[in-house]
Amino acid sequence: MKIVVFDAKPYDIEFFEKWNEKYGAKITYFEEKLSLKNVMLTKYQDVVCTFVNDDLNEKVINVLSKNGIRAIAIRAAGYNNVDMKAANDNRVTVFRVPAYSPYAVAEHALALLMTVNRKIHKAYNRTRDGNFSLVGLTGIDLNGKTAGIIGTGKIARIFIKILNGLGMNVIAYDKFPNEQAAKDENFKYVELDELFAKSDVISLHCPLTPETRHIINGENIDKMKKGVIIINTARGALVDTSILVEALKDKKIGGAGLDVYEGERDYFFDDKSANVLEDDILARLLTFNNVIVTSHQAFLTDEALNNIVETTFDNILKFAKKEVLQNEVWYDEENDKIVEGPRKK
Repeated sequence: MKIVVFDAKPYDIEFFEKWNEKYGAKITYFEEKLSLKNVMLTKYQDVVCTFVNDDLNEKVINVLSKNGIRAIAIRAAGYNNVDMKAANDNRVTVFRVPAYSPYAVAEHALALLMTVNRKIHKAYNRTRDGNFSLVGLTGIDLNGKTAGIIGTGKIARIFIKILNGLGMNVIAYDKFPNEQAAKDENFKYVELDELFAKSDVISLHCPLTPETRHIINGENIDKMKKGVIIINTARGALVDTSILVEALKDKKIGGAGLDVYEGERDYFFDDKSANVLEDDILARLLTFNNVIVTSHQAFLTDEALNNIVETTFDNILKFAKKEVLQNEVWYDEENDKIVEGPRKK
């Protein structure tokens, strides 16, 4: 099996090489993200392995198919960057890694929350310059405050456990409530408007869909408490960033911890320090001392990287053996929807 891996960073290659000692696949690595400009590099390969910011639009998938690519192995849970209908039309199988380490992402969400709230980044920079003043470093006790969680999947439920440990009151919204989880993890489902109105902290853990795109927008921000902290470790386009900037300027939003950004594709995962930052919204975000931006690193732990590569190889092996693909994602043409899980026989 010949595999071509795009957006391959040193940490990816390390774990692919480790696991490939067992599988013995022929792997080609490219540091660049997959796009229409470089899709011809997939010629004579069997499987293309992609990440969250590779561009798998209809034109790219058409070329992949012509080049002989039989499968797209996404080494992430999300697939919003893949034209699933085009994959279906070209008979290209798509599978993903639905879970790798929910603890990694949940713990990073906590790190963002604690850093924004207690101004750890400001204190760190000050003390390195010999400034030990406490002025401007005041935070709030999280104990007794209300956290609103949008989306209650595995990552969210682990994050909720952490917040329970801090003594926070947790409320949540999900289009498909899991009442057993609410009972087990000690949180309460509420309507979205109530969540916006009552929360001191709002953390996003839902997938990006047409319905959730820009769920943090001007109308919903108006419903929030003054000084609310926004945390996003899910997908950048859940937040209308230009509106967030205005709300930060107006002090309606008290702080934000963002591991994802809707325009991240041109910047995240790469060293752009020698370049002029041309994205005006991202540049403005980085000027706020109550905003933390990390470059989509919430998943980045040894355990997560190991699980991602192991599951990716397992997916590819099952595909090669024509076994049932538990992690397949496919377009159901009859019902015009995307389905997660094995195809119906």
